[in-house]
Amino acid sequence: MQTKSNAPVILQVIPDLETGGAERTTVDVAAAIIAAGWTAIVVSQGGRLVQELETLGAVHITLPVKSKNPLTLWSNAGRLQEVIRKYKVSLVHARSRAPAWSALWAARREKLPFVTTYHGIYNQSNALKGFYNSVMARGDRVIANSHYTAGLIIDRHPFARDRTVVIHRGSDLKSLAPASISAERKAALANAWGLDSARPMLLNLARLTAWKGQGVIVEAMAKLKQAGDTRTVAVLAGDAQGRESYLAGLKGQIATLGLEDQVLLPGHCADVPAALALADVSVVASIEPEAFGRAAVEAQAAEVPVIVSDLGAVPETVLAPPEVSEENRTGWRVAPGDADALAKALRHALDLPPDQRSALTARALDHVSKSFSVEAMCAATLDVYRALLG
Repeated sequence: MQTKSNAPVILQVIPDLETGGAERTTVDVAAAIIAAGWTAIVVSQGGRLVQELETLGAVHITLPVKSKNPLTLWSNAGRLQEVIRKYKVSLVHARSRAPAWSALWAARREKLPFVTTYHGIYNQSNALKGFYNSVMARGDRVIANSHYTAGLIIDRHPFARDRTVVIHRGSDLKSLAPASISAERKAALANAWGLDSARPMLLNLARLTAWKGQGVIVEAMAKLKQAGDTRTVAVLAGDAQGRESYLAGLKGQIATLGLEDQVLLPGHCADVPAALALADVSVVASIEPEAFGRAAVEAQAAEVPVIVSDLGAVPETVLAPPEVSEENRTGWRVAPGDADALAKALRHALDLPPDQRSALTARALDHVSKSFSVEAMCAATLDVYRALLG
């Protein structure tokens, strides 16, 4: 491949390109890099988003950057140096801890600007973990995906205070608009999931892992059934990513509670906008803090009422009392892990009169449109690159 003369060449490094907010952001930023007339290169271990990335015109290079083995990390630094030299890379951007160590060493050896993005809230239970995590604060610029995350970075790594900048995760809001979703797309997904359009549907879009709180949703559905609601269907759409014991546990919980007809586990959802277009309410039930909370933003962009666990960055993404008045609410926040509170909020959201629902979703759309577009995220990220490149 020939890189464009005098145009910056940006190398992003991420463990894989399967699914998730960091992975989606990598592809979105690659698209913006290319639109600016620059060259976008991504190093990962591969995944379902590689084809989309390459279709955009980016270069994907497969390396074992998902490994946490210290010897592999050291070897990867040399491999990344080879990539840097071959493609005349101008700046390196790391999006996860293990590959960030390799990327840091490679960037420093080649005297290149180094950027990191703190996409998640990393466990820091001891000093060794703290040191391992610290690589994400060692960038010449450290991008936090929310003010909540920025506070966490500065608290853990005070040396990064003056280099930390908040760039909220952005979503493709236009693609989520209900008018953008064809009847054919909705019908295809409804058919694949076996949905009955006459039954209300709540949607949870998250990988299947305990901290995402799918079990709490199942408990809340049981409470709705006990109260007489046998019509509402919960779709827990997400990939178990090898967590077979957790998936088996969810299936067992659903069977024990007699909810086989009301809780579906369809696996990975490839058409998020269509899924949201089918939903009557979206639920983010995490029991640990979300560093940002893309699912809540995308639900609001899709004009779907949203209920979220009240922890982490959600006060930035979903407005609710006491931070705003009842008249300015854009969704509901409930205590994490509280199935009773979730069931109550679900009943309220599902029973909203049409005029109140329309007013709520209009406020929510206005909120996310002002703060969380992919265009704003990409523009701010490219500004970070320009500042470091001079």
